[in-house]
Amino acid sequence: MSDSRPPLGIRNADSIRISGPEFAAQGPDPDFNVKDLEKYLTQDGVITNDPDLGTTGAIDSYLVTWDSPEDPANPFNWPQWMKWAVTLLTSLGGMVTLMSSTMMAPALPAISQDLHTDDARTQLTLSIFVLSFAFGPMALAPMTEVFGRKPVWLSSCCFYILWNTVSGFSQTNEVMIASRFFAGLGGSVQYAIENPVLADCWRPEQRGLSFAIATFLPLFGPALGPIIGGLLTGSVGWRWLFWVLSIFDALLMVLAFFIFPETHADTILHRKAKKLRKRTGHAYYTEHERGGKSLSRVLAVSLVRPCRLLVTQPLIQLMSFYLAYNYGILYIVQSTFATLWIEHYNQSVSVSGLHYIAIAVGCIIAAQVGARVTDRLWQHLQVRAKGETQPEYRVPLMIPGAITIPIGLFMYGWTAQVGAFWILPDIGIAIFSCGIILGTQAMQAYVMDSYPKHVASASAASQLLRNVAGFAFPLFAPKMYQTLGYGWGNSLLAFVFLGVGLPAPLILWKYGAKLRAKGGPQI
Repeated sequence: MSDSRPPLGIRNADSIRISGPEFAAQGPDPDFNVKDLEKYLTQDGVITNDPDLGTTGAIDSYLVTWDSPEDPANPFNWPQWMKWAVTLLTSLGGMVTLMSSTMMAPALPAISQDLHTDDARTQLTLSIFVLSFAFGPMALAPMTEVFGRKPVWLSSCCFYILWNTVSGFSQTNEVMIASRFFAGLGGSVQYAIENPVLADCWRPEQRGLSFAIATFLPLFGPALGPIIGGLLTGSVGWRWLFWVLSIFDALLMVLAFFIFPETHADTILHRKAKKLRKRTGHAYYTEHERGGKSLSRVLAVSLVRPCRLLVTQPLIQLMSFYLAYNYGILYIVQSTFATLWIEHYNQSVSVSGLHYIAIAVGCIIAAQVGARVTDRLWQHLQVRAKGETQPEYRVPLMIPGAITIPIGLFMYGWTAQVGAFWILPDIGIAIFSCGIILGTQAMQAYVMDSYPKHVASASAASQLLRNVAGFAFPLFAPKMYQTLGYGWGNSLLAFVFLGVGLPAPLILWKYGAKLRAKGGPQI
């Protein structure tokens, strides 16, 4: 057994002498199972503080941590360009996923004609993609906490590329629905890694800055998708909607394979410990491995964590309800926006897609302004609290979002109802988009700060109902607008949002800490 001192980043070197022959017969194992370490600790082993103990049948156990607070391997200490590269790559992946969810909107009449389906079944091909978002992250998010962000992201995106390409070759509505659902499962990985990657790389006081890109590009996708969708459908046909996205995502994955580093701290330290075990024969292990659980046990616990958080954490439940309505009305608006211009303003499919630029403008303004405000507000509240921080410091930014969403809905609905000049509904939809982005930024940051140990699982749990609503709400949207018209239809959505959206920030600001405490310890 080597008598070398532990390197930096190894805490409290303890040598464990084993009196029995079991370990001596095995010899040092490069892939030492920490479960064996726990077994030796509780049997005949004698724990000493002598790291130089060199007797037959002795193992040296070292806890692997960061070398120092400035350890360059820690994602918090990466150069700014590397952080931005990681943020940009994941954001582009999110943009592809959300473009896929709305890119079909201008092409729905053409798809209905080619596949011989009615409007309701054709609408299902659009919405089924969003439904799969509800289930995919519940499994993929905890897997990123076990296997790391990068392998789960790359493998899931390959799954998306496969099934999204199949969608372009669909000859029946049944094949289209099935392929869209499976493509959505693969694409939903963005909900499993985007927030966790931000939490891995950016400190809380920098989080607003990272959100300027991280939330803008994905939420820009639903606006950009129909623009491109309208142009492609009117020129080369609707099948190219899917093939273009598959090609773009494939190129993105090739790029990510070479330049995207692992960001999950526990995974980075685990790999460090594994290399040290292989090189030295000592029982190096991480804090995460201290329990000595097998991979199957760790995976089983991780896979049920999002469900347990949703069931046991009142804060997650409240956030889920708020996000669900937020997302539901977003998809109502986006899935029916093109129909307004085609059927009521008698515009072509290509021109109808251009109106989604208004949504993009609202996203850009809110993402850039909101991101900077949230960092300044965080710093101001931190100074006022004499250095203390709370997740509730993210809540104030939810209030302008809760106000602008209904204002935008009222303006959009009634200007569309009376057939006003086209710029007026577009202004209303831009105001609405501003509110959506502001609210989403604040809510995502709040969840990240509230559950720092399990950001991926907490984000997935908070988004389950959101994605179910994104699937279900557009299904009744055409009937709602046929019955109530755009004026009263959007007014109904706005009035309900006032009842949901305005109280939520006040409840979180006053009772957020109590709700977290009531939920008990993170699991």
